[in-house]
Amino acid sequence: MKNFETINDDFIISTDKTKLQVAMIHRYLCHESYWAKNIPVAVVEKSIEGSFCFGVYHQGRQVGFARVITDHATFAYLADVFIVQEYRGKGLSKWLMETIMNNPALQGLRRWLLATMDAHGLYAQFGFAPLDKPERIMGMKPFDEYPPTNG
Repeated sequence: MKNFETINDDFIISTDKTKLQVAMIHRYLCHESYWAKNIPVAVVEKSIEGSFCFGVYHQGRQVGFARVITDHATFAYLADVFIVQEYRGKGLSKWLMETIMNNPALQGLRRWLLATMDAHGLYAQFGFAPLDKPERIMGMKPFDEYPPTNG
């Protein structure tokens, strides 16, 4: 699949995985996110490997991230969406979502899913809503959190 990039002032969103700053992504997910506390770096690396990823960059520094788990034909799950604290309030989350939802490789999908505790307003702008038939959707969650690690 061909990499995609879009530029807005000094910011770039790119799907080029070679640009991803994995240590920064891991640090955010492990220490700042509520959904992936204590996640091991090996799990982050494996999740990136198996996903269609979007990095947000400012002057070479990664300041945001999102990944889409998809078959590129029928289904997508949006995960690990974040903008680092000092870059929030600049419209980057909305631009990131516009970029993801308009990406040519993600058109024509029948279903999108995501889980969020606090960003319902953002995702609603892009058509996300509570499940229309929740009785048809099941899930399994073998554990709530990654166990703490020394490091």
